[in-house]
Amino acid sequence: MRQLIAFGTPISIASLIESGLFVATSLVAGSISNSALAAHQIVVQVSSTLFMIYLGIGTAAAMRVSHAAGRDDRAGVRRANLAAMLLGMVIATTLTLTLITVRFEVVELFLGRTARDSEATISLAATLLIVGATLFITDAAQCITAGGLRGLKDTRVPLLFATIAWWPIGFSLSYWLSLKIGLGAVGIWIGLSTGFTIYAAILVLRFRQLASRPL
Repeated sequence: MRQLIAFGTPISIASLIESGLFVATSLVAGSISNSALAAHQIVVQVSSTLFMIYLGIGTAAAMRVSHAAGRDDRAGVRRANLAAMLLGMVIATTLTLTLITVRFEVVELFLGRTARDSEATISLAATLLIVGATLFITDAAQCITAGGLRGLKDTRVPLLFATIAWWPIGFSLSYWLSLKIGLGAVGIWIGLSTGFTIYAAILVLRFRQLASRPL
């Protein structure tokens, strides 16, 4: 039980931090305009749906990496994570390109064209889907790599990385670009994409470091 608590608590806190980040950016979007809030929430829902796919791949990566680590198979650890990353990147890239292509149709599934000011909201949400394209791909990378690190029983350091990348960097940049610079909802998603990209890059480096050590 102590091991479960020590291993699982950082994962739970990281999930709370991530959820809090999107809640906070929704408050920022709401302070801009109703259209900005609606468009922001649409893109958040799209991102959350894609995340479920990456979460499944990341969970499989955690299982395969942990099995390889239990066999003291360093090459197997790297191979398991690489396979998951390749699969995830192919899926993420394909889905992101598809979303960009049919972005107006996707947004209309949420709003239709009968709602008041829907044209402005649809246009803004479609723009945010393009701006958030980087996040959709790097979110896959961070989710899958985090799964690989869990297979190596590494959850505390990723929590530290998440706290720094998502809040001092991601949220601060979102707030500054959207409200101080005046980019509006677009600035929010530039900040989010930056934070998630930094987090994904750090996690990949962390995994490579741990995978090269004796298991």
